[in-house]
Amino acid sequence: MLEDTSFAIRPLEKNEEQEGFQSFGNVQNGTERKQYFSFTCERGSGKICFYRDDVVRIVLNPFGEASMSSSPAVVKTPEKVEMHVEETEKEWVLETKKLKVIVHRAPFLVSIYDQQGNALVRDAKPALFDHKGKIACFHEMTEVDHIYGLGEKTGFLNKRGGKWTMWNTDVYAPHNPETDPLYQAHPYFMVLRNGRAHGVFFDNTFKTTFDFRSNSVYSFAADGGQLDYYVFAGPHPKDVLEQYTDLTGRMPLPPKWAIGYHQSRYSYETEQEVRELANTFIEKGIPLDAIYLDIHYMDEYRVFTFDRRRFPNPKEMIGELKEAGIRVVPIVDPGVKVDAEYAIYREGVERQYFCKYIEGNVYFGEVWPGKSSFPDFINKKVRKWWGEKHSFYTDLGIEGIWNDMNEPSVFNETKTMDEQVVHDDDGKLKTHRELHNIYGLMMCEATYKGMKKLLNGKRPFLLTRSGFSGIQRYAAVWTGDNRSFWEHLELSLPMCMNLGLSGVAFCGADVGGFAHDSNGELLARWTQVGAFIPYFRNHCAIGFARQEPWAFGEQYEPIIKQYIELRYQWLPHLYSLFAEAHQTGTPVMRPLLMEYPNDERTWNISDQFMIGHNVIIAPILRPNTTHRVVYLPKGTWVDYWSGEVLEGEKYHLIEAPLEKLPIYIKQGSMIVLGEPKRSTAIPDERLTLHVYKLNEGEATYTIYDDDGLTFAYEKGEYVRQHVHAIFKADEIHLQMETEGTYRPTWKLHVAVWGANEQTKVMINGKQAAFDEKTNTFIISS
Repeated sequence: MLEDTSFAIRPLEKNEEQEGFQSFGNVQNGTERKQYFSFTCERGSGKICFYRDDVVRIVLNPFGEASMSSSPAVVKTPEKVEMHVEETEKEWVLETKKLKVIVHRAPFLVSIYDQQGNALVRDAKPALFDHKGKIACFHEMTEVDHIYGLGEKTGFLNKRGGKWTMWNTDVYAPHNPETDPLYQAHPYFMVLRNGRAHGVFFDNTFKTTFDFRSNSVYSFAADGGQLDYYVFAGPHPKDVLEQYTDLTGRMPLPPKWAIGYHQSRYSYETEQEVRELANTFIEKGIPLDAIYLDIHYMDEYRVFTFDRRRFPNPKEMIGELKEAGIRVVPIVDPGVKVDAEYAIYREGVERQYFCKYIEGNVYFGEVWPGKSSFPDFINKKVRKWWGEKHSFYTDLGIEGIWNDMNEPSVFNETKTMDEQVVHDDDGKLKTHRELHNIYGLMMCEATYKGMKKLLNGKRPFLLTRSGFSGIQRYAAVWTGDNRSFWEHLELSLPMCMNLGLSGVAFCGADVGGFAHDSNGELLARWTQVGAFIPYFRNHCAIGFARQEPWAFGEQYEPIIKQYIELRYQWLPHLYSLFAEAHQTGTPVMRPLLMEYPNDERTWNISDQFMIGHNVIIAPILRPNTTHRVVYLPKGTWVDYWSGEVLEGEKYHLIEAPLEKLPIYIKQGSMIVLGEPKRSTAIPDERLTLHVYKLNEGEATYTIYDDDGLTFAYEKGEYVRQHVHAIFKADEIHLQMETEGTYRPTWKLHVAVWGANEQTKVMINGKQAAFDEKTNTFIISS
């Protein structure tokens, strides 16, 4: 607690802040293996392994043989890579088709280049370790390096100039630029240097730190374990994401209902309140796909229970809501109430499934149920048991789960479990100090896999607060307990963009803000942003102003409703981007630098973002503000609302009254939109491909669809409509090819922006007629 007072800046003696570190010394010998290079130093040993031609792993162990085992973040095994090794008196040179690694002998240093000679990662000085197991490395940083990723960190998009810690932590206090760490640990970053990108992933589950404060050197360090990191060659930001997510996994396609609009509150406390909420959405015609149940639905906060006084007929309620196109998503925390008559607790004790001390006694901590025990999710048997317990929910018709408090959060001064607690990692006992950062990841694996098995072919939806690299394989992520401040609205953009750059394509922030009192203008502006962020949930806390779409009266309700409806119109485009993320790791929500890495004006833009490669969203992020500056990169851009054409590579002062979210579509590109509807449960009858005509040029676009509910897409039951457009002065040729076996419910129409009576439009060789009413060509295909 004293850290919140002036005690935090007390003078420190030098011996309090300096410890004795030593280097690995010189390389004594090196041995070439099939796919890796092994070496021994004066102090410690190492291995260098190529996972692909463009991905290399560096492992150093100061206390023994370098281990090639990985954390649960890594799912890839090395591919067959042809490696050429050349030895000289001073160094070894290891080469693949795309990378060159130089191992310097005296002292041990590593330099990594691409095959064009561009330096990617070069040791600035030898790696260090101390007798307590701390380990650190130091790499050169150029003046033009920009740093992105690191998960959900606060502050601006570019993380250069900061020092960042990975230690999953429950933070209810307001999230400020200095608030670090938060709930997620992503020890990964991307470097953009003069338009070329590369990435680094530090695969270490201990508390880690990343220091980018120097002008010439950056470092990363861990409190224990090996120095074990991967370098991704890029050179395009999308290449780095493809390489990184090939290593750590990609998100499965979510069920369509998971990307609709969701409504939550801490808490909707009774069945009657939930029913009234759903009925109000229906009566007002506001689209809705999910209602969340926070901790008050449970019997004294016991997970896998309903309070039968508050919710006397949960199965009936859930069934009736589902018939109306609304899913129910309950919260499930890891803390299990200590109660000898509570079946979950009894089973966990009898089977020895709870976290313990080395002496064998169960660890107890205070959370919502009071004195609680915590499942040891590191143990495979525990994960299987926990997953199976979700039959309680699936039997009621529930298809989505919300994992919270899974850092794990404990109500004590450290905010978490005792670091001396041990976990059973496949028979090896490891301390919580080592595995704390993956506790939430392993809980999510247990939940997701359990739900997937129980739902018999349906896709589960999982939302999590805590996670580690690789969390995208199991769950969507939201940024935790934000506040109803305009500053937090602005903060949510770079946080979500950096999560996307860290492999987590399915992410969002609580729309309207969780704590504090929101207001009509803030909720309207935040809903406009939320309509285009991958995960779209309005959530607020107990004791603060309610913020359902109608909460602030008739002035704001129509605007909020309009943008929730707009989300549903844009769902076909968004769903196609989710399919791209599933395939390649490229995020749905992107910083401008991802599409324009050679444009230095995009490198630090934190208050605009892109949806796919051709749509820019430039929201208003200040109260009582109706104007802002928008940067548009190369090309020409069309105002989505007015059709006005704006030049690229320029800044524009634009007007945006409360009812307008600035949206710009790149001319010479395409998007697919649907019709407004109350829920994703209603099938699309018509999709419209909007073509933004250029006088000269070409464009491609892919519409993706499937049943939106099952894993049949993995067996080819999907449709990809590939569109190739050729633009000429008075002609547009659209060639469409279909891939996959799924037969969609919709018919595709084509609307051409910028066409006139003289424009000739050909679709698969068939000429379309001009429609004077809409000033476009519309044709059923």
